[in-house]
Amino acid sequence: MKYAILTFGCRVNQADSLRLEEGLLARGAEPGRSDTADLVIVNSCSVTATADQGVRQTVRRVARLNASARIVVTGCYATRRPDEVAALPNLLRVVPNDAKDGLATDLADELDLTTAARFGAGEGPCGAGLEGSGAREHALAWTLVPGVAGRTAYTLRVQTGCEERCAYCIIPATRGPSRSVPREQVHAEVARAEAAGFAEVALTGVHLGGYGRDLTPATSLAALLGALAARPGGVKFRISSLEPMDCTPAIVDRVSDGDRFAPHFHLPLQHASDRVLAAMQRPYTLDGYRRLVDRIRARLPHAAIGSDLIVGFPGETDEDFAANERYLPASPLTHLHVFPYSDRPGTSAASLPGKVHGATVRARARRLREIGGALAARFRLAHLGAVRPGLTLEDGTLVGTDNYLKVRIGEGLRRNVRVRVRIDEVEPVIRGHVV
Repeated sequence: MKYAILTFGCRVNQADSLRLEEGLLARGAEPGRSDTADLVIVNSCSVTATADQGVRQTVRRVARLNASARIVVTGCYATRRPDEVAALPNLLRVVPNDAKDGLATDLADELDLTTAARFGAGEGPCGAGLEGSGAREHALAWTLVPGVAGRTAYTLRVQTGCEERCAYCIIPATRGPSRSVPREQVHAEVARAEAAGFAEVALTGVHLGGYGRDLTPATSLAALLGALAARPGGVKFRISSLEPMDCTPAIVDRVSDGDRFAPHFHLPLQHASDRVLAAMQRPYTLDGYRRLVDRIRARLPHAAIGSDLIVGFPGETDEDFAANERYLPASPLTHLHVFPYSDRPGTSAASLPGKVHGATVRARARRLREIGGALAARFRLAHLGAVRPGLTLEDGTLVGTDNYLKVRIGEGLRRNVRVRVRIDEVEPVIRGHVV
């Protein structure tokens, strides 16, 4: 049986899709294209109305182009509006987030997939007799290789759920309360990924900075990072999106100390107006954010520092928006993700007055994307002639540097090779050569 997994949204969904793919491979399924696969899993996002619409369009397109496909929709949209999802064509199942971890097993049972279907009854890939849970564990280890789900780095979800109450965000309702993976389990997963050949592990979570607060005894993300830095082996780590209030001096110091952690931060600002931040129920001010990113830039001059911005939040005035234009161009940020505000029923922002006209929202979004483009160009230009460590991606002709630049190089290397690359050109694309 052939399958395809279509993933929307954040790195957490990417990590979930990786585990789904791994589980299906272990049970004898083979990857395919969504227009020809027998099974298509859509791992949905619901952070905006646009994300919901994208999922609906994708399911309808798959059903139109591949009428025999059995379609499963999981993720946040499936959790938030299962009724809307169930009305889509060719649906085999709608799976909420809290059942996602068992989805590969459930589908294997329902579609009669077994590990033996791939290896031959009772045999592993090396011909050794396997049975019971041991067969499943061996199969999972065998299928876990760089390139599964198109990912060269291994994305490891160490936390899920969120207990923050940002006014615009529906995710706490779709992901539930914060739940952390115990440290020993994180270490075991890192060891498994390293043994399979992965050179980089990206740590992710819905509210990654909340890691460990729910464990007994309680711990912290900084403590987890310290433990990972101390473990033997050559695998390196990248930290996914962190809320500004969670990016503590200890975390900045940990990333700055040595080379186990990529100099790459993603710190959502959401808005440069303190009035709008308060209305969004974001627990920091622009001054606090500014001091944080300035400290990172002082400690790590070549670090990538990305951010998210929301435009058109209810009540956003011209003066509020102007705060973005005053702060962002001279900030140390290196790339921006800009999101037009979208009402999410069930959030406090959905009932706020002062909705901003759509044309105004679009114009403001264009302006912030222009600023983001200038920031990215400035960062690229600053690296002309620089040498950075990185990892080959795709077919080996692309290098992802430690600080999140994508550099095209010549042929001759395979995927997942550690290199040092000199940057020779930055426009129209970044090009370089291995040194």
